[in-house]
Amino acid sequence: MDYSKMGAARPHKGVPRHTEKGQDRAVGQKGRPSKADLLARMKKAAARKEG
Repeated sequence: MDYSKMGAARPHKGVPRHTEKGQDRAVGQKGRPSKADLLARMKKAAARKEG
């Protein structure tokens, strides 16, 4: 059975497995923009594309 095809979320994808001692492993996962910020950015891009 191929468990990689099951669609389970991988929280640390693309993050180095070995880090400095005491360093936060999930540092790249933090700081994501909020949903409102994403929607505003998408609306701005759509308005720019229309004309």
